[in-house]
Amino acid sequence: MYAIGRFSARRHYLVIVVWIVLLAGGAVASKAVGDHFEASVSIPGTQSQNANDMLAARFPALNDASTKVVFVAPAGTTIADDAAAVTAVSAQLAKIPGVSVSDPFSSKVLYAVQVSQDQRTAYIGLTYDKASTALTDADASAVAAIADTLQSHNLTVAYSGYPLPAATGGISAPEGIGFLLAFVILTITFGSLLAAGMPLLTAVIGVSISGSLITLLASVLPLSSTAPVLASMLGLAVGIDYALFIASRHRTQLATGMKVIDSIALATATAGSAVVFAALTVIIALLGLYVVNIPFLSAMGLGAAIAVIVAMALSLTLLPAVLGLCGKTLIPRANSRAALRGALVAVAGSKPTLGSRWVTLVTRRPWIAVGAVIVGLGLVAAPALTGGLKFTMPDAGSNPAASTSRQAYDMLTAGFGPGNNGPLLVTADLSGAKSTDPAGMAAAFTTAFAGISDISYASAPSVNPAGNTAYLVIIPSSAPDSDATTTLVTSVRDRAAAFQAANGYTYEVTGTTAVNIDVSQKLAAALLPFGLVVVGLCLLLLLLVFRSLAVPLTAALGFLLSLAASLGVVVLVFQNGVFASILGVEKVGPVISFLPILVMAVLFGLAMDYQVFLVSRIREEFTNTGDARASVQTGFVGAARVVTAAALIMFCVFASFVPGQGPALQPIALALAVGVFFDAFLVRMTLVPAVLMLLGDKAWYLPRWLDRILPNVDIEGEKVHRMLADRAARAALDSPAEPAEPAAPEADDPQAAPVGAAL
Repeated sequence: MYAIGRFSARRHYLVIVVWIVLLAGGAVASKAVGDHFEASVSIPGTQSQNANDMLAARFPALNDASTKVVFVAPAGTTIADDAAAVTAVSAQLAKIPGVSVSDPFSSKVLYAVQVSQDQRTAYIGLTYDKASTALTDADASAVAAIADTLQSHNLTVAYSGYPLPAATGGISAPEGIGFLLAFVILTITFGSLLAAGMPLLTAVIGVSISGSLITLLASVLPLSSTAPVLASMLGLAVGIDYALFIASRHRTQLATGMKVIDSIALATATAGSAVVFAALTVIIALLGLYVVNIPFLSAMGLGAAIAVIVAMALSLTLLPAVLGLCGKTLIPRANSRAALRGALVAVAGSKPTLGSRWVTLVTRRPWIAVGAVIVGLGLVAAPALTGGLKFTMPDAGSNPAASTSRQAYDMLTAGFGPGNNGPLLVTADLSGAKSTDPAGMAAAFTTAFAGISDISYASAPSVNPAGNTAYLVIIPSSAPDSDATTTLVTSVRDRAAAFQAANGYTYEVTGTTAVNIDVSQKLAAALLPFGLVVVGLCLLLLLLVFRSLAVPLTAALGFLLSLAASLGVVVLVFQNGVFASILGVEKVGPVISFLPILVMAVLFGLAMDYQVFLVSRIREEFTNTGDARASVQTGFVGAARVVTAAALIMFCVFASFVPGQGPALQPIALALAVGVFFDAFLVRMTLVPAVLMLLGDKAWYLPRWLDRILPNVDIEGEKVHRMLADRAARAALDSPAEPAEPAAPEADDPQAAPVGAAL
């Protein structure tokens, strides 16, 4: 690490040019490949996915995209008053290549009910000869250009079935606020506009490069359209933080008179080593999503891990190169706050700071601090822990109110009932049927669901030309994301075994609603094993780093408290509606199914960042002094400022993704924002020092047999310090005797700052 930092600083032009080439090359390649992100998700092995696979092979037309042109007549009128205009529009739509149209007033209507009971709402059904994932904005525009003519008849028109524009990476306008706040925090931390701009520069470059790599990855792997935004959010946050840790260490060393190149190399070897460890914890946690065996979620974790890898690489190479390019311009001005703070960093108690006052308050009555944090976070977590957290996959009902898909969703709900937006598709494999009479098989299939409540409508079965597959449509009475619809799907599936015994063949339930239910249930089942993997990883990694039993246990329990509290806030906002309108939540209800697992993976990595940067300074003090309780205060003061800045930046970046984002990203961004806040300020900077103060020397106890078998992970750079000390000793032996009186520094030597003399 020392060699990497020194090389990057000395060959800064070469390193900068290499990264510029990678940035430009990635942009060109991703643009050439194009957008291949998927709006839908699937989980192999579930009943709904098995049914979809069978239909794709035996009923290919059912996999074609279907949309609806929904229109509502003004109050006091009916759709029938404009039947001629609707039929004319249907005829025009039928002329679009690759489109089949179902006119609600035609005798050959494909859908059983296309006009509402109050005769005010109706829709034209369209079926494309391509999959829904192939629909583009051009398809929607072609239909709208024709159907919008119905507005001249005072009909309200909207369109369902067209996907929203895919989410893209990079920094957009809403995230600019978080970016600006990060710049302000960095400026206050460094006391320099130039130094504050460096973490932002590397973070922006990292987001751009990782966005290009993820776009290229989407051409060969099934990546969700939310993957680039998640990678952008995480890459921007960790990119700023990692660069902050290294640049802050470098600037502090410059204030003590260290040479520029030596300071960059040492900062990379010390703070950079901690950055590598912190990044690896995030990467391992994200790649741990493969444990749950859900392809789209694993791919999302891979995309986010790529963003973290790029951020780490930039912090270890491009940042030292830029620091080397700036040279002595980053040395704090003599007698400035930054210079004095850097020079006095090792002088404990020289001047009371906010950090020293806080740790004194926390450790004066540690039992009170521990109890207050546990009770406080427990109360915030209560809504999630008491069963209030409910999951779903977002549909058009969660889209922005101004979007045409949301308007069509609301119009269909008002005119036909909420279940019309989430029909169930029941498929049957007829190859094992006892009866060879098609009419008899159809009759048995039709009556299979008689007496089940919450069914608004059930269609007659349709059989494919080969006669080996049939399907029918069930319209629930309840909304797609309601508990009643989940119960309905369960009830229908529970009858399958008895139906097979009587008829020789069985059926399976699919459709978007059934797929979402299966996804939610499988994700919920995977939450516990994934949590065990993450917590186990937490214990192992911290055991290696701190060589202590108490520190890993405290870190793991603190992480679980932060996670539970962040999920409690999600329940309050997105399910109970507290502050929902202020945060721009479009629909109050269940949250996206993969939120807990994804938040657990990301928050785990970030929590370990703060644990490493804070507790490593405390351990370093304990190693040097042997005074466990005093080391808590002195070590905390040495790391508090940079950890506070890093946590505030993370909070601002994540919080800036809450307004204006879709139903998938909003709760994830809020959970990460409050999770980082709770973990940094309540767990790491309050609970951890209080526990360490209570335990004293016992906090660093490790059985001898375990100490012998564990490898030594040096993230404080102890070996580098010994190497530099040996070099200095050899140089002193080889150099001529020092003069009696040291020569006065030259006036134009920027490294001969008065700070050094003051020390």
